[in-house]
Amino acid sequence: MNKKDRMQKALLDARAICELAEKEGRNFTSEERGKVAGYVEEAKNLKAEIKAMEGDAALIAAINGFEAEMTKDPKQDPVQAAIKGTLGMRFVNSPEFMGWIKSIAPSGSVSRQAKGLISPAVEFKNLFRKDLVTGADDESAGAFVQTDYTGIYEPLGRYPLNILGLVNRRTTGSDLVEFVRQTTKVQEAAPIAEANVTDYAGSSGEVSGEKPEAAIAFEQVTAAVKTLAVWIPATKRALSDASQIRGIIDQELRDDLMEEFEDQLLNGDGAGENFTGILNTADILAQAWDTDMLTTIRQARTTLAVTGLSYPTAIVMHPNDTETLDLLTDDTGRYYYGGPAEGGVQRVWRVPVVESQSIDEGTGLMGDFRKAVVWDREQASIQVSDSHEDFFIRNMVAILAEMRAAFGVIRPTAFIEIDLDSGS
Repeated sequence: MNKKDRMQKALLDARAICELAEKEGRNFTSEERGKVAGYVEEAKNLKAEIKAMEGDAALIAAINGFEAEMTKDPKQDPVQAAIKGTLGMRFVNSPEFMGWIKSIAPSGSVSRQAKGLISPAVEFKNLFRKDLVTGADDESAGAFVQTDYTGIYEPLGRYPLNILGLVNRRTTGSDLVEFVRQTTKVQEAAPIAEANVTDYAGSSGEVSGEKPEAAIAFEQVTAAVKTLAVWIPATKRALSDASQIRGIIDQELRDDLMEEFEDQLLNGDGAGENFTGILNTADILAQAWDTDMLTTIRQARTTLAVTGLSYPTAIVMHPNDTETLDLLTDDTGRYYYGGPAEGGVQRVWRVPVVESQSIDEGTGLMGDFRKAVVWDREQASIQVSDSHEDFFIRNMVAILAEMRAAFGVIRPTAFIEIDLDSGS
């Protein structure tokens, strides 16, 4: 087995382990991590050896080629004479161009009525000539020096997306989603005495035994499917020459979509194509600041239970506010939440705390997040096209990511906005 085959086998073995871990939705085991590292190191060493061999052979060939050209007499060699001329001269004197001209203009003149003329491509492999072959010049032997690409890519980082994991997720095949909210609940139930007359006239001592009539009301709510999208330009060469760039672009675009979507779920104002986020939904409850953060959060929990008749599944807070919560101490300086050595899910008044960069510092959102629903119309997808503006003639493509979804809060009183800052 030659070096190239050995390198390919090592990469395939590493890829097989990666695909297994991805399929099972887990990280590498210690054994797998060691094997992958070994395969990658083996492939890297083989690649370096192959490049060295290919570079030596190409360098020798280039030197031989230059020597052969220098010994030719341009007057005796029409092709060599063409190389000595300008790029235009080389083009019009090329066999490809001359043959094409003869095919469309046998008489030597191109007809004005001729349409759809497309000449054959003419390649120029020796556009530049150098008197000295040197490894320091990219236009000479230095072109054979190949960079060792490690494949390591480190993105700038994104905010963790935690809100989408709290709300309900459903699908829809329509551009409009309708659901019904109850606006008035039955509250007329009462104990009723047995009737003692057949024809009730309202006289003293008469009991009608009539049962109270209940009142109930609903409203129909329509949530429109919205589109979130983002695109970036790229060259076709970038996509073909750097295989990992496409994966990077795809991931960046998708991450940007989901980051914006999560922000919309909390803060969308409903204007134009914006979603109506939870914090801008009419009739959600509100809790004003009282005494300190812990007291305010506890009162919000009570309000949610008494007024909203809901049990909170989470409280969403900005990381700066969760830091304040973690650093709260009693009169003796002891942390309320166990200090830096404490692990597990952070809770306040038995409610799980969820950090989000999408919520403003000084504001908390507590609620039963099962009462907010996302309807997926089209999940995030990537498309590539060269049909944008003049991209076709510039060898560029537009890479587009988009998703379509609807969002609605089916019970607004299941959520309460909390003022966590005494100064706000």
